[in-house]
Amino acid sequence: MAITATLGARDVMAASSKGRRRISDAFSDVMTLPVSRFTAVRSVPMDFGLSIPTRGAVATTETIDAFAKRGEALGFRYFAVADHLVIPQSITSPYPYTNDRKMTGAASGDCLDSLSVMAYLAAATSTARLLTSVMVIPHRQPVVAAKMLATIDVLSGGRVTVGCGAGWMAEEFAAIGAPPFSERGKVTDEYLAIFKELWTKDAPAFEGKYARFSNISFLPKPVQKPYPPLWIGGESPTSIRRAARIGDGWYPVGSNPSHPLNTIARYRAAVASLRAQTEQNGRDGASIDLAYWANWYRENKTTTTDNGERHLMTGSNDAVVDDIGRLGEAGVQHCLFNFQRGTLAESLEAMERFAADVLPKVARR
Repeated sequence: MAITATLGARDVMAASSKGRRRISDAFSDVMTLPVSRFTAVRSVPMDFGLSIPTRGAVATTETIDAFAKRGEALGFRYFAVADHLVIPQSITSPYPYTNDRKMTGAASGDCLDSLSVMAYLAAATSTARLLTSVMVIPHRQPVVAAKMLATIDVLSGGRVTVGCGAGWMAEEFAAIGAPPFSERGKVTDEYLAIFKELWTKDAPAFEGKYARFSNISFLPKPVQKPYPPLWIGGESPTSIRRAARIGDGWYPVGSNPSHPLNTIARYRAAVASLRAQTEQNGRDGASIDLAYWANWYRENKTTTTDNGERHLMTGSNDAVVDDIGRLGEAGVQHCLFNFQRGTLAESLEAMERFAADVLPKVARR
């Protein structure tokens, strides 16, 4: 069935309640846009998400409330929450997502706990899914982490998606007494196995290198069955292998200079590898959800890649619309964007402009 959107920018940006209802209606059209509109491979919904502030001057109760209320009213389906427990004062570990390998905003040192923010969002929202983006799995004792995630899933009525990462900052591992940074991949695999054991078994028990338990009950179980989706973050071959083995989804950032997914050709090649490895693990290659995190998005700002091509999700609104379409053709079901700016007003304006200027064009594509 053809999907159309007839709203102009003045309709979307109108301050009246009627205007706000119209933008939500238009967004709903986009949110149910089947990927079959872009490709004949399969018919699945494509939806959109945004990041919730957890660091810096905009990480306040007022801002989180505003992001949640406005984002949900506009129809965003995923609220992504970043994860750090502490920010060391001196960091030599290379940050994966900038060319200079330095963590943006590290000097401020502040960070809200991601799972506490998700619990807050569970009460502040009613429809949006709550996504760890990504949770550094080795940072928390696994039984405690599994309990916290299950509790949030229960309180939210089954809206948790667990974005999973092994971590990149050795100094943070050392500061909180986490298992050895050099073993973080093995720790991640073991802890995720523990999550599944606790979430699905009546009498869970586990004997591993990093954790062991028995003689316990673990209730309540998550609302979602068999458990909340596990999206494996990361762009490296190791991350892709992990997603192929144990992930329900793959959730990369497109801007990693070491493993760039910043052109459609590069992304397609990575997806082909993911699907092939998934099949090799005896799983259906098409069963892995595909999400794409465009955390660098800025309106009408064009950047180029190392090979001179336009970076995905940069440039004019029409270019971004085209990128969304081409990612849909590659199988992407979830696109997430960063609308955080210097102030709350600027952030909400960026969010609304995206809804006004980009999404109606996606719906008409």
